[in-house]
Order: sequence, then structure tokens, then C-alpha cells
Amino acid sequence: MAFQSSAWALRSPSPSGFRSAPRNLSRPCSKSQLDLQRNAKEGNFSVVGFPNSAQKSRDRASLVQPPRCGLDVVAPTVGTVTEVDKDTFWPLVKGAGEKIVVLDMYTQWCGPCKVIAPKFKELSEKHLDVVFLKLDCNQENKPLAKELGIKVVPTFKIIKGGEIVKEVRGAKYDDLVLAIETAKTS
Repeated sequence: MAFQSSAWALRSPSPSGFRSAPRNLSRPCSKSQLDLQRNAKEGNFSVVGFPNSAQKSRDRASLVQPPRCGLDVVAPTVGTVTEVDKDTFWPLVKGAGEKIVVLDMYTQWCGPCKVIAPKFKELSEKHLDVVFLKLDCNQENKPLAKELGIKVVPTFKIIKGGEIVKEVRGAKYDDLVLAIETAKTS
């Protein structure tokens, strides 16, 4: 019989046959994350825009990963823009593997950020081999924004293999498209 500690259980059993919780318990799952995980396991996870009863929804929902916490490996979704914060950004970049990651660093009050947001979403639907992330550079995420070297918003970071390979400052759509295409071909 293996012991499982709610959402904190590790996937591989220890030599004694028991599973143990991770050492860092400082960030437990939020109630909404646990609800999403439970609903996904029960098959109640639906994708916005598709009715839950439709076959297309079930097919698409199987591709969507609910948010995870603890030491689980996080698999980013493609074809959509994923909102990240200081705690979820690096695990998602790591989970992307060799895929290109495009990060939109924005603020709620920024006019140009609001103008380019729909175009950024269209790019995510067009480039299905690229992971698109958004980071609100508010007080809560200030340490990550500082770590990434943001100076103006919007700033787009192109990440490949965990390293920043290109940066586009400002709401320059054509420059962003060119940077994505360049990163894909190199």
C-alpha cells in the first residue's frame, strides 16, 4: 500500500514503497488549481468555446493540461496564450523543452499592450509549434520582471532552450513576427 499526500505526492515510489511529499511546501496548490486537477481527472474539464458534450471538446480537452503545483512537470499548451506569474514562468519554460517560447511582458495600464494583445493571440493560433506566454509586470511579479531585464512595456522575449535569444521592445508587430520566424529557422 502506497501513501499519497493529496496533491503533493510524487510520481515515483521510494525504495520503501512509500511516496513522500516534496521538501519545499511553501507554495501549496490554490483551491482553483486543485479544482481544475480534480475536474480534469473526472473528465469534467472543458475548453472555452466548446460545449463539454461535443466530441471536439473531448478531443481538444485531452490536449489541455490543467495547472499543476509542487514538483510536477508542467507541460505548456500551444495554440493559446498562457498567463504566467513569478512561480509558473520557469517551470513552463523548462516544460517547453526545445520549443520556442515567446513571452509578452505587459501591464494592465499600458495602452500599446492592450492594442497588441489581440494580435499576439492570433500569432499563438497561427504558430502551433511555439509556446506563447504573458506576464503581467505588477508588484507581485516584479522580481521576475527585474530578473528578465524589462525596461519598457510591452517587451517580448524570445526564448529557445531556456535562453533568451531575441527581444522586441514596444508594440512592434512586424518586428515580433520577424523575431519569431528568425528564431524558428536558426
